[in-house]
Amino acid sequence: MTSGRLARFVHLGIDLLYPPRCAGCGRVDARWCAQCQQELDQVAVDLLRTNRLPPLRSAAATGLHEGKLQQAVHALKYSGATEELMVPLGNRLLTALASLKWPIDVIIPVPLHTARQRERGYNQSQQLGGYMAQVLGVPCDPLALLRWRDTPPQVGLNREQRQANMRGAFRANKSLSGRVLLIDDVFTTGATLQACALAAHDAGASAIYALTVSAARS
Repeated sequence: MTSGRLARFVHLGIDLLYPPRCAGCGRVDARWCAQCQQELDQVAVDLLRTNRLPPLRSAAATGLHEGKLQQAVHALKYSGATEELMVPLGNRLLTALASLKWPIDVIIPVPLHTARQRERGYNQSQQLGGYMAQVLGVPCDPLALLRWRDTPPQVGLNREQRQANMRGAFRANKSLSGRVLLIDDVFTTGATLQACALAAHDAGASAIYALTVSAARS
C-alpha cells in the first residue's frame, strides 16, 4: 500500500470514529457541505494580479484569501476535502487562465516536501494542477520540481523572512523547456512561487507564470 493510500485509509478510520465537520460552517458528517459549496459558487472570480517577482513573467489569483474562498482553500489543504473541492476550485483557476490568455506548455504544481506529503497524504496543488491539465489537454508534471528542504511554516513571517526561508528550497528534477504554469493554493508574498520559478528557470523553462486560488490582502 502506498503512503498516500495508507494516509487516506487512516483518515477513513478516523472519520468513522470522529465524523468530520465542515470547514466552512462546522456541520457534522462533511468536510465541505452542500450549503458551503453553494455559497462558494456565488463567489465570483475576481482576477487579481499579484506581485510579479522575477523570473515570473506574470502571476495572478482568482480572489482574495478571505471569507468563503479562504474557508474552501483551508478545507482542501487541511481537511482532506479534495473530492469536494478539486473541481470547483480547479474551475476557478481555469476561468482565470482563460481570461489571462497565458500561453502554457506544461503545468507544474508547487511540490510539498516528501515528509509533509506523507503526513497529509496528498498535495492539494497537485490535485488542482492535475484536474486543470486534464481539462486543458496539456501535461501536468508534479515531479519536475522537488522540495528538497523541509522549510518551517511561513505563517507569521514577514516578506524578507519568507524569502530567506524559501531560498534554495526547490530544485529541478529534470531539464525543462517551454512555457510553465506554476499552480498553488495561496499567494501571500510570492516567496514560494519565486523560489519555484528560479528552479524552473535554471532548468531551462523559457517563460514561467503562476496562478493561485487566492491571494492574501496586501
